Amino acid sequence: QIQLVESGGGLVQPGGSARLSCVVSGRTDSNYVVGWFRQPPMAERALIASLNWRSGEIWVAEFLKGRFTVSGDNAKNTVDLQMDTLVADDTAVYYCAARRLWNSKYAVWGQGTQVTVSL
Repeated sequence: QIQLVESGGGLVQPGGSARLSCVVSGRTDSNYVVGWFRQPPMAERALIASLNWRSGEIWVAEFLKGRFTVSGDNAKNTVDLQMDTLVADDTAVYYCAARRLWNSKYAVWGQGTQVTVSL
């Protein structure tokens, strides 16, 4: 069973950048998709980016393209979310989660990390 731990959240000024890292432990193969979700205050959690670890395919929500990118490092077993030109609406708890390639459900979740964009 894999485990996920996020890091890198905190307070960021508008226009600034933040990089979140998701460390994936216990992985024995590459048949996973690692997704990044976020849950703003008083809103539902939503998928915003993902990485197919086997193919390397990356997906980023259309409305975040140009500001957010996702990348993976096989040697470090990490999947990072780079966030640039942050605005107040990016304030949320950010989660990474993993699912098998053949399963649409994200079954393993990290604990989440808070990102607050404010002066």
